[in-house]
Amino acid sequence: MRELREADPRLGRLIELIGPLEIPLRADPFVSLVSSIISQQLSVKAAATIWGRVTELCGPEMSACTMAALSDEQLRSVGVSMFKIRYIRDLCDRVMSGELPLDQLDELPDEEVMKTLVAVKGIGRWTAEMFLIFSLGRTGILSHGDAGLQRAARWLHNMEERDDAGYTQQHELNWAAYPTAASLYLWEAINIGWVDSGKSFDEYSAGLSGDTSADS
Repeated sequence: MRELREADPRLGRLIELIGPLEIPLRADPFVSLVSSIISQQLSVKAAATIWGRVTELCGPEMSACTMAALSDEQLRSVGVSMFKIRYIRDLCDRVMSGELPLDQLDELPDEEVMKTLVAVKGIGRWTAEMFLIFSLGRTGILSHGDAGLQRAARWLHNMEERDDAGYTQQHELNWAAYPTAASLYLWEAINIGWVDSGKSFDEYSAGLSGDTSADS
């Protein structure tokens, strides 16, 4: 946090205002990937509803075997699209065949994990980056493809609109020591409602002294 604050004082002020964050890792890599596939292109509410139905359908032990045993009709009945069913089938096949050794991914460097995951149908770079952050706890990830991060970076630094929407790219060198931590604070600024509140970061910075409870 000290390095981030020194490299980017505005991010440092955001860190000060929000305070310490504790982000629990997703324990089961298979469950994490299935959840990510199901959540693609859905609102948070819709994804949570479908995910709840899938977990109920699958039972307490979700695995490649139990998921593969479900029929297309069962998965369609709880709201999973046919495209996503194909993606989940491909994931299950690769896990069960040993082609995708999920229990060994933590031993690989970031780019090798990325390469391994994007070979699965329906898993792109963004999904792999989220897996690296929230399942493996990697500290060196900055997802330029994440629309929320781009929006929050623009808000934090009061940046003019860009045709390429490349706001995180303008500050990645300042966040190079711990880009995952920078990302987590930018996401948290969205989660607590600041980024989309209509108020600028400067207004929050001037008006708050570290107690964010009234605004969150």
